[in-house]
Amino acid sequence: MKRRQFLKSFAATSLVVAAATHRSEVAFADDKEHEVEFLLVQNAERMSLKSNKLTLRGIAPDILYFSDRPDRIVGRVTTREYVDHWAVGNNNFAGDPPNAVLSIQHHPEPQDIVVVLRDPRLEGADLIYKVEVLDGSKEAKGKATALFIDVVGRPLTPLSVAGVARRTTRRTVRRVDARN
Repeated sequence: MKRRQFLKSFAATSLVVAAATHRSEVAFADDKEHEVEFLLVQNAERMSLKSNKLTLRGIAPDILYFSDRPDRIVGRVTTREYVDHWAVGNNNFAGDPPNAVLSIQHHPEPQDIVVVLRDPRLEGADLIYKVEVLDGSKEAKGKATALFIDVVGRPLTPLSVAGVARRTTRRTVRRVDARN
């Protein structure tokens, strides 16, 4: 079986676990371990953010996940499975909350907010999180929202979206401190 086919098959059979923990280790014939990390994308019709509470209204019934190259694995997990498995496994979101970028269709131009996600719960067609805002407005409303969820365990890696925001903030603070 080719590596790509094996990874797709593995991802399909462990869909819920992969989405909940964002990482799966696969052993290959040469006994090297290969780690596949998944990013998640949640879509909603509209959103509101107020008092550290993010409400995604009209949440899509499933969440897209995808891996980086060379694997380029793509799949979906239901929103219900995602919420139900938030605290499952050793490397889970409850123990190490993920960072995310909330991209909001907002007139006259889109708005992006970097947050830490905690304690998701589904209420009908709404998905509600407790959040900590790392960068951007602490209150917002908008339509056609996408939430890009970062990989668990990699919040400060060079290519991590939230890691870039944190490093930028730290550099700005250091520059201001150096001037004083």
